[in-house]
Amino acid sequence: MKKRKLGKSNLEVSAIGLGCMGMSFSYGPPADKNEMISLIRSAVERGVTFFDTAEVYGPFTNEELVGEALAPLRDQVVIATKFGFKPDPNGGTRWSVLDSSPEHIKEVAEASLKRLRTDVIDLFYQHRVDPNVPIEDVAGAVKDLIQQGKVKHFGLSEAGVKTIRRAHKVQPVTALQSEYSLWWREPEAEVIPALEELGIGFVPFSPLGKGFLTGKISEDTQFDKTDFRNVVPRFTPENRKTNQAMVDLIGKFAKQKKATPAQIALAWVLAQKPWMVPIPGTTKLHRLEENMGAAAIELTSEDLRQLETATSKISVQGARYPEELQKLVGR
Repeated sequence: MKKRKLGKSNLEVSAIGLGCMGMSFSYGPPADKNEMISLIRSAVERGVTFFDTAEVYGPFTNEELVGEALAPLRDQVVIATKFGFKPDPNGGTRWSVLDSSPEHIKEVAEASLKRLRTDVIDLFYQHRVDPNVPIEDVAGAVKDLIQQGKVKHFGLSEAGVKTIRRAHKVQPVTALQSEYSLWWREPEAEVIPALEELGIGFVPFSPLGKGFLTGKISEDTQFDKTDFRNVVPRFTPENRKTNQAMVDLIGKFAKQKKATPAQIALAWVLAQKPWMVPIPGTTKLHRLEENMGAAAIELTSEDLRQLETATSKISVQGARYPEELQKLVGR
């Protein structure tokens, strides 16, 4: 697996990382823990060095899983986790309660270190911007953790450009994590140019459109009742039917390249900038191997031009988030 550096930082990771959220949370019931430990270790054997988790995934169980899986391989990998949500005191998974107060950030860091079975967090992201806490205070709290040797790098997730600039002045931001794919290209307008200017890496999550760009989801697909996609406007049966045009187009292109739609979608992200590292998630070994195969696909400038021309004619239907979650992004 080829390596990439996230922006101007010295943080070098595999060109494709592994998003671990879906193993415990959001896409139906949690997968079998032992199987997921095996999958994570198989990823390391195959050259993946970048693993993404968060306190809120579970909550807590995903960090515990990642920690247990990677403890024997800790010196070979980079672990990213996130702070910024306050767990529901009733044990539910309420996402709306934000807390990025400096004291809370430091508490989360200590708890995450224990769950991850490590003495340092490689990349610590603010999960969503907290409008009640100045970003300078957030960056300052992470700066303190870096000076104490508990964190190596500071990241932001789904932040707007003004926030990124303000944070970066206090503590250099190593990476921004936001959704980006062939069917969600909003970051190209302002965010990606700002990251390039500031030398910040970009970690696209959902680079396969929450599974849709693999071509394995149709208007008839029934999601488990606990699956987050049930509340995503883009995934209503009507919108899936309309959005199939995008998948069909990627599929045609994939056939020409003797690749799968997922591989083309990931190769497209990799071709955008050398400092982008997508983190597709999976619970299946054959999908992991398929995704990793994308790193070996070279899309020429002509390939990219053709994809650009064809996809620009397709209007993707449906918002990427329900309204209450959309309010948390781009601040």
